[in-house]
Amino acid sequence: MDVSTFATKGNLIKAKANLELAKMGYELMDKKRTILISEMVAHIGRAEDIQARIAETFSSAYQELQNANISLGIDFVERVGYAIPEITRLRVRFKSVMGVEIPRVTLSQDGDDAFHYAFTNTNYSFDQAYIHFNRVRDLIVEMAEVESAVYRLSVNVKKAQKRANALKSIVIPRLTELVSDMENTLDEKEREESSRLHVIKNIKHR
Repeated sequence: MDVSTFATKGNLIKAKANLELAKMGYELMDKKRTILISEMVAHIGRAEDIQARIAETFSSAYQELQNANISLGIDFVERVGYAIPEITRLRVRFKSVMGVEIPRVTLSQDGDDAFHYAFTNTNYSFDQAYIHFNRVRDLIVEMAEVESAVYRLSVNVKKAQKRANALKSIVIPRLTELVSDMENTLDEKEREESSRLHVIKNIKHR
C-alpha cells in the first residue's frame, strides 16, 4: 500500500506540488513539441527546395557532360574523370534545438573545388560539367544534413507528444483526483473533529 496516498496534510501538500509539476511538465512538453514541429516543417521546406535544385543542376551537368563526350570523346572524358580525386572529407557539427542535436554537415575547404585537370586538353563543356557536378555534390551533402535533421526531429516530436499525452491523460487526472479525494477526506475528518469537540464542550457545560 502506498502511504503517500493516505489523506494527511503532509501528503496533500506533496500531491499538490506534484500536480503543479505535472502541469508545468505538460506545458513544457507541449511547447517543445510545437517548436520541434515548426523546425521540422522548415527543414522539410528546405529539403523540397534542395531537391528541386539538385534536379535542375544535375540536368545541366548531364547535358554538359554529353556535350563533352561528343566533342572530346567518351574515352578521353572517362580518363580525365578517373584522374579527379574523390571527395571524402566531411565535417559534422551539431546545434541543439530544444535538446535535439541537429547535424551541420559541410565539406572541408582545402582545395576541394579546385580543378584537378589541365585546361589545355579540355573544353568549355567539360569545365561546365565539372562545375555543375561539384554543385550537385554540395547539394547532396546539404540534403543529407536536412534529411538527418528531419529524422531526428520527427523521432523527438513523437517522444514529446507521447510524454505530453501521458501527462495530460494519465498523470494530471490521477493527481487531480488524488488531491480532490484527500481534500474531501481531510474536510470530513475536520468536520467530525469539530462535531466531537462541540459535543465534548456541551457535556462539560452541563
